Amino acid sequence: MSDTPFGFGLPPEEPDNGDEGKKKGNQGGQGGPNPFGFPGMGLPGGLGGPGGPGGADNPFAAMFGSMNPNDLGAAFQQLGQMLSYEGGPVNWDMAKDIARQTVAQGTADGVKDTSVGIAEKSAVEEAVRLADHWLDGVTSLPSGATTAVAWSRAEWVEATLPVWKELVDPVAERVGAAMGGVLPEEMQAMAGPLLGMMRSMGGAMFGQQIGQAVGVLAGEVVGSTDIGLPLGPAGKAALLPLNIEGFGKDLGVPSDEVRLYLALREAAHARLFAHVPWLRSHLFGAVEGYARGIKVDTSKLEDVVGQLDPSNPEQLQEALQGGMFQPQDTPEQKAALARLETALALVEGWVDAVVHEAAKPRLTSADAMRETMRRRRASGGPAEQTFATLIGLELRPRRLRDASRLWASLTDARGVDGRDGLWEHPDMLPTASDLDDPDGFVHREQLDFSEIDKMLGEAAEKREQQGDGEGEEKK
Repeated sequence: MSDTPFGFGLPPEEPDNGDEGKKKGNQGGQGGPNPFGFPGMGLPGGLGGPGGPGGADNPFAAMFGSMNPNDLGAAFQQLGQMLSYEGGPVNWDMAKDIARQTVAQGTADGVKDTSVGIAEKSAVEEAVRLADHWLDGVTSLPSGATTAVAWSRAEWVEATLPVWKELVDPVAERVGAAMGGVLPEEMQAMAGPLLGMMRSMGGAMFGQQIGQAVGVLAGEVVGSTDIGLPLGPAGKAALLPLNIEGFGKDLGVPSDEVRLYLALREAAHARLFAHVPWLRSHLFGAVEGYARGIKVDTSKLEDVVGQLDPSNPEQLQEALQGGMFQPQDTPEQKAALARLETALALVEGWVDAVVHEAAKPRLTSADAMRETMRRRRASGGPAEQTFATLIGLELRPRRLRDASRLWASLTDARGVDGRDGLWEHPDMLPTASDLDDPDGFVHREQLDFSEIDKMLGEAAEKREQQGDGEGEEKK
């Protein structure tokens, strides 16, 4: 669980490289505080920034003291658009804009996003082709990548936002419902404008936080499956050449081997999600189950709402940041989280096992790359931390190593077909307790669901024949 209350995190700190850094930060979303506390709003003139009377101590004085009339009009226009937002629980237009602004700033080490060149595209396409060829010999699942693409960071943002929306909206919706259900029904009509403003600002704050987090993540991911979920479009194996270069910089491994190993992982994920049709809905369903179990401390919310002054937006922002919507752990949430963690461990363990089997005989760096990726995924890498900030979930396959050993043992005991055949139905997969006793699972008799389906089909056909016979007798 994350300590951050569902997207309403604290604004990032100002850059420490003086006035120049602050000016740059205001352009891209990391400037000084503004009256609503939203870093990344891109408001002209940098509300509450340096140079204006009052500064951070008096944001309204800064608003009026540091802007020319044109900037002031544009700021109020953008503020009006934010408060008039009537869409879903997250302002995704804002999220997209802020993510793109964050990407445009570059990463902390000063590396700016660049368009992908022809040579880089060709190198990615060749790596994915070769990776798919190697995987053909270690898994019975056919290729799941119809195309291989090389993305810039901005292209990754554009391609993955639809899936972020699918993941985040259920949780944000549940929290938003709590906002509307706090007051007694007879009081809701009177408080309508306040609740409407809170929903609009809640959507804006979710959008701001998500946009910034996704933008930062775009500077770190190496493909479309870094968090164990298919973030990109179906059938596309995607790699980010610029980030791959940064990832391999200090590994002491040739760049072509780094690219090829990451292409193996991307192509292996693509096979799994393309040919196990129930897997995606199983994982996303666990996130939705987590959302359904959210219970908000309504007593605290009632106290805060009763004391809010609509003319003082800073008060609302402070309440949101102070844990106004901090969720309570529930048995439903814990059960959904356990299902999600086990499923992620099985996905990542399978990918780890088949990729190592394909890479070990061919790449001298296979062992080193495997350990690097295991640590990155299992110890809480940037992707997991980002997702924890967004919706309070940690996408950490805590038992990746156990799952990988189990899949390798299944390969030895049952062969590739027997191992991969377990993905035919979710009830055939190992459970969390099976990860505790892998030998017991490996040598246990497994249900043959194809035989069960055959028997059910024959029984249905027999019933239809009997029904037809009874109809003929009545005639």
